[in-house]
Amino acid sequence: MLEHLKKEDPDIFSLHLMELQKQSHSLHMIPSDNLASMAVLQALSIPAQNRYAEGYPGRRYYGGQEFIDGIERTAIERAKKLFGAAHANVQPYSGSPANQAVYFALMELHDTFLGMRLDHGGHLTHGHLVNFSGKHYTVVPYGVRKEDELIDFDEVRRLAQEHKPKLIQAGYTAYSRIIDFRQFREICDEVGAYFFVDMSHFAGLVAGGAYPSPVPYADAVMTTTHKTLRGPRGAIILCKQELAEKIDKAVFPGLQGGPHENAIAAKAVCFKEAMQPSFRDYAHQIVKNCKKLELLGAEMRLVSGGTDSHLLLVDLQQKLTGKVAEKALDESGITVNKNTIPFDPRRPFDPSGIRLGTATLTSRGMKEREMEAVADLILRVLRNPDNPDVKQQVRNEVMELCSRFPIYPELQTAA
Repeated sequence: MLEHLKKEDPDIFSLHLMELQKQSHSLHMIPSDNLASMAVLQALSIPAQNRYAEGYPGRRYYGGQEFIDGIERTAIERAKKLFGAAHANVQPYSGSPANQAVYFALMELHDTFLGMRLDHGGHLTHGHLVNFSGKHYTVVPYGVRKEDELIDFDEVRRLAQEHKPKLIQAGYTAYSRIIDFRQFREICDEVGAYFFVDMSHFAGLVAGGAYPSPVPYADAVMTTTHKTLRGPRGAIILCKQELAEKIDKAVFPGLQGGPHENAIAAKAVCFKEAMQPSFRDYAHQIVKNCKKLELLGAEMRLVSGGTDSHLLLVDLQQKLTGKVAEKALDESGITVNKNTIPFDPRRPFDPSGIRLGTATLTSRGMKEREMEAVADLILRVLRNPDNPDVKQQVRNEVMELCSRFPIYPELQTAA
């Protein structure tokens, strides 16, 4: 399958093999990661990537696009059907530029919007001052309550009434609980604001019925396609029909040129996969697996007390730091990411927590029984972060577990 790459560029082929082996023999638990199907990977390599196709189906700036139009129309219709949306734009290259497109469509520069604080679970593009979202707009941040680490809707309502924002944003990268979209909608209606949801992390759970959909409540919804949706790296924007023209113009020609039609083909494939009954089982299994990791709470404090989704945030303050934990676990064959926790007294590059996710392990076929073993492996490392013998024993057990749930046999053979 990769014979041409192997022959023409052995350097890149060698690095590909090393990454493939790392993914094969490690437990990848970063919530942003997943395993795309072979069909998705193959769609990314089709000759549609050769075509420059500025514009939209039926309205291109270049001729000879009838089959490219067919690919994009298929992706659009599948996205609308999968999420029950009135309109879909499937051209955004990734999540950050897609968020930028929504802001560009619904606000003017320096308008005010409410977004969640980065250190409470938000994303850089939700208004952080180092990001375009914090530089181009007036951002009023909201967060979680200290007593239970759940969204503080009293604060959201108070800030909305005080600042009269043009838009209120919801959807996060490190918040493990179900979001009350109805309450956000009510607050937006009270102050005349657009309601925008970034569901990048939980879109696959929404598609599989394991998490409430924001689509009935939001004016616009953005999602990446490479997290719980298990598709290619990219993004889409869903919106009400009355906002379709604004959204489309913001994406092209507002912020992007030619779309990546091979990636759009791969998005179409993942949407079709997400419509299958087996995907519903998969989405629910992700949540079941993550709830099983609440076993970590026997020795570590879980932020908000646990999870309703695919991710879990663990407070390590009484034991060690997130940076130390991330390194020790990586040396043991378990990949997680250090992460701030709400009201974290430490710095972002050396925070108090770690963030875990179960999408990739569920894609491998692991279930609750395996999650019990994984929780035990994690705790053994966190109890002994400086013990090389413990880390080596855990790594051996990780490799044995991974061998029972192999990935990409076609690529392993090609190696």
